[in-house]
Amino acid sequence: MEMFDWRDYGNGIVAFDAGYVRPILAAIHMVIENGRVAFIDTGSNDALPNALAALRKLGLDETAVDYVILTHIHLDHAGGAGSLMQAFPNALLVVHPRGARHMAEPSKLVAGVTAVYGAEYVARVYGEILPIPAERIIEAPDGHVVSLNGRELRCLDTPGHARHHICIVDKKANGVFTGDMFGLSYRELDVDGRQFIFPTTTPTQFEPEEMRHSIKRLMALQPEAMYLTHYSRVAEVQAQGAELLRHLDALVALALAEQDAGEQRHARIKQGMADYLLAEIRKHGCLLPESTLLDIWATDLELNAQGLCVWLDGRKA
Repeated sequence: MEMFDWRDYGNGIVAFDAGYVRPILAAIHMVIENGRVAFIDTGSNDALPNALAALRKLGLDETAVDYVILTHIHLDHAGGAGSLMQAFPNALLVVHPRGARHMAEPSKLVAGVTAVYGAEYVARVYGEILPIPAERIIEAPDGHVVSLNGRELRCLDTPGHARHHICIVDKKANGVFTGDMFGLSYRELDVDGRQFIFPTTTPTQFEPEEMRHSIKRLMALQPEAMYLTHYSRVAEVQAQGAELLRHLDALVALALAEQDAGEQRHARIKQGMADYLLAEIRKHGCLLPESTLLDIWATDLELNAQGLCVWLDGRKA
């Protein structure tokens, strides 16, 4: 059987497919330092078999994992944290201070996701979200350093996508694990090695000015690469960051233009975003059929439109 997507970058960083919804949608990253491991993001409960297989592929077992680090607690990033923590007896969970209590007691988190997606979807895609004992959780405020066998992983508070979002700077690899802060870049959209990137404005805490500030903060570090949960390594950081900010401005302008569209607002923003991305991806040189592109983007278009609407409502309030 062919193994799930696996990318070894040769610098102590490996990415593998979380097995979330469709292939190469969500990556889990592993940092490996002299036989000790940190997982960054966890996908959903479905990720556990791939996580165990990934350790075995490296000649390691569950006891090698010292940390599970969450960029934020949205369930495509954190839904599998309870399962992985059960499987990794030595691991500590590292999470933004605002997210810690929800990992220890996930009922409010699950209720919030259920309100967006519905109970049937949550049960099917995420299953049971297992609580994590509070004594195994480390809160990571801005500047918090995790030492993985001497390898420094520094946590940065990066709001804009969510108020409980951190990015993790790997000094040794000169890379940053960005969760959703440095947007989405799907490998199916690469053209001759050139990557396409766009922001995620999902509900309920999207804030464009905060996002802009966080993106610029990451760019100022001048890393060699960003490691996105959706989907893994993005190079040419300065050029891609500029593109990300350009797209962010375009989506905000699109939302503002439709703010008084009443009941049609969500549909109009979603359609406008689809039209915009299709035009941009054609400029990028991607020749995939429109139906394939809309299928790849289906969830993002819906959630991005919801997030822009929530942001508009917040501005009115």
